[in-house]
Order: sequence, then C-alpha cells, then structure tokens
Amino acid sequence: MIFITAKFRVLAEHADQWPEISGDFTRATREEPGCLWFDWSRSVDDPSEYVLVEAFRDEEAGAAHVRSAHFRAAQEKLPRYLAETPRIVNATVGQDDWSELGEMAVD
Repeated sequence: MIFITAKFRVLAEHADQWPEISGDFTRATREEPGCLWFDWSRSVDDPSEYVLVEAFRDEEAGAAHVRSAHFRAAQEKLPRYLAETPRIVNATVGQDDWSELGEMAVD
C-alpha cells in the first residue's frame, strides 16, 4: 500500500472550520475505490495543525487520486486557508491494513 502522512498548518482564523473546509475533498477521496483510509486529526500541541493519515491500495490507486477532479479542486481551494506548504511523508508499505502494536497488547 501507499501510506501517506501529511501535516497541514491552517491559518489560525480558519483552524476551527478546517474539517468543513476540507470536507468535500475528504468525502470524495474516501469514496475512491483504491482508498483504504483518509483520516484527519488535530494536533494537541498546536490547534492550527491538522495531521492527515491516508493510505491507498497501490501506486495505481495513489496516481488515480492525484489525477482526480476532487484533488485538482482541492489544489485550487485549500491553499488559501493554509499558513504554509503542507509537509508529507510518503512510503510504500508491504501490508494492506493496520497491524497490532504488540508491545501494548490488550488481553
């Protein structure tokens, strides 16, 4: 799978509305057949920072995502709400779902 984590620093005046601002993009991406997950979290240390954890089935699904109309629309819409260019980690991982964290196993 293609596993991506990206950090979005949102302008402070828009931080509380970010889930709604990015909502169309989020919903459309989650509907893509190759999307495994697309989940936003808000930083507990910086309320203007959102972390996006996303995964796609394979390189083909990731490429389809970047070529989609909703991705292009997000490229046009979302930057005006950002304080800086998002930062990203992108890796190919040899699994297709989350693994259990054995060191903290719950009986």
